[in-house]
Amino acid sequence: MAMDMFTVRCFYGGSSHRVRRFNVRVRATLPFPRQNAKHFKELEAAVDVVHRACHLCLNVKSSLLLTHGKVLEKNDHTPVTVADFGVQALISLELSRRFPSIPLVAEEDSAFLQSSNIADTVLNAVTATASSTGKPLTQGDVLGAIDRGGKDASVFGPKPATYWVLDPIDGTRGFLKASNALYVVGLALVVEGEIVIGVMGCPNWEEDLSEISSAESEEGCDSIRGSGTVMIAHKGCGTWMKNLNSQLRSPGVWTRCFVDGSDIIHKARFCIPDSQTWESLPLSTLFNATNNADNVGSNQILLLRKCCGSLCKYLMVASGRASIFILRAKEKTIVKAWDHVVGMICINEAGGKVTDWKGSEIDLAADHVGRRFIFPSGGVLVSNGNLHNQILQIIHQTSGDI
Repeated sequence: MAMDMFTVRCFYGGSSHRVRRFNVRVRATLPFPRQNAKHFKELEAAVDVVHRACHLCLNVKSSLLLTHGKVLEKNDHTPVTVADFGVQALISLELSRRFPSIPLVAEEDSAFLQSSNIADTVLNAVTATASSTGKPLTQGDVLGAIDRGGKDASVFGPKPATYWVLDPIDGTRGFLKASNALYVVGLALVVEGEIVIGVMGCPNWEEDLSEISSAESEEGCDSIRGSGTVMIAHKGCGTWMKNLNSQLRSPGVWTRCFVDGSDIIHKARFCIPDSQTWESLPLSTLFNATNNADNVGSNQILLLRKCCGSLCKYLMVASGRASIFILRAKEKTIVKAWDHVVGMICINEAGGKVTDWKGSEIDLAADHVGRRFIFPSGGVLVSNGNLHNQILQIIHQTSGDI
């Protein structure tokens, strides 16, 4: 069993003179044998780099909470932090070293970073968590790694392609909260137009998210605290989860994930994006929403507490904690591929289903140039499979032509 030792250093306020060092032992064990998985090597690498990235996030969050660290706002008015840039640089560097011929599609580019005067802080965060190559990283290395997935991303064309898709932090708003609101590092591999592996790391996931009391619902994601989880999927090998921090102590135990068995809409558990209300969705014409699991009537559905990033909702459905995640594609808002791709394979391998509101599969090659955007008609519907057609029928009946 191969093991890789690296040092994680905690930086406070971006200063490297106050450093706490400790060794982290990463074990690249997977829950199924190599001969069963065509992309075993790529999945091993993806688990390793996402694990490193999650520790980078935890270290940066500690620094932000102590120093009120710098947060930037992009053109779409979404926040971005040292952790977003650091995770993208770290994963880009690691993947380009191990798989130099496979391009990366990712969210950030270095323009925001270079204009913010925090490039050295990002360099420190990446250096602390990257695997050792014997050569010190430079600021230019970090900027170049970020842009490999951002503005320098490959031009693909209409034919199927092989590439990584990365969301460095999905749920940055949650990451920035003083509480432990959920956020996810998501990485997937697309081979000839098909998603073949996916890894989602959620550093502050808690084990028991299935029992949602009304008091917890009122608190929302502020009440969520946990030691983290990693979810993986490989085409034909299922979806699996284990405690993220078990890798610090032992190989840990992988648990096979399956979607829940709900087949009655008003008995199902729903997730929606934080930016949308239940009233904005087609099902609201037939069902009211409640956060109280103990008081759900026949004309109501249980709406689970918010989890911030959309990838958290995929994680909820794939692990059986929720039955449905539904998202409306807003006018003039582009749907980003990295917000969905890794979640899609985790759902499919757990026995669920993902389509647009017309019931069509999501076309990953619709953006011929950069594979950065998807164009789901009406929106995205993620389900346990049992309820999928029922909900599509309601959408069709209440929304008309989409």
